[in-house]
Amino acid sequence: MKFSSRLWPMWGRSAAYVLVPLLLYVMGRQTEVVGGAQRLLLTTGLFNPALTPAARLVPNKQADYSLPLLTLEGKPTSLGALRGKVVFLNLWATWCPPCVAEMPGIQHLYEQLKTEPKIAFVLLSLDQNPDKARRFVARRGFTMPAYTLNGNLPAAFETGSIPTTFIISPTGEIVARHEGMADYDRPEVARLLRRLQTAAVK
Repeated sequence: MKFSSRLWPMWGRSAAYVLVPLLLYVMGRQTEVVGGAQRLLLTTGLFNPALTPAARLVPNKQADYSLPLLTLEGKPTSLGALRGKVVFLNLWATWCPPCVAEMPGIQHLYEQLKTEPKIAFVLLSLDQNPDKARRFVARRGFTMPAYTLNGNLPAAFETGSIPTTFIISPTGEIVARHEGMADYDRPEVARLLRRLQTAAVK
């Protein structure tokens, strides 16, 4: 069978779409391959976050500021260091494809809001090995504040699945919670965070 030379670019692109994910899969990057595919699903708008009032989901709506954190540089801290701020808290792991899928959207949301003085982001990796989270964040070029767990996860943040996202008001109330992957790079999410910040200033 003879192929026109004009068809080679098309065949080359088609082969790349198949071979690149296959190569990443063979190299042990299965999570990122699946996460990339799920990222495409997020662009459909079918996974917009249902920012359900937390009162319907958890008996205790108050955040637990004792949540022990460790920065990716190894510095211990806690959620209490962010008391008085609006906190976007996302529980994730490097082995979780839906977590990987939603992180670029969270990164973009962070870039829009990082100069807001009363809004903080906490991307909390639940990986047992902190080095995995550190390498993942560096490899993907994420700049949003990422942490690992430095103790036990308080009951206020327990969840049956990840990713799970909590939005905490400056007074410590869990005002919204979403389980499962979602596209947070949406105007209504930024508006909610800014509105909570403004209410705190007043």
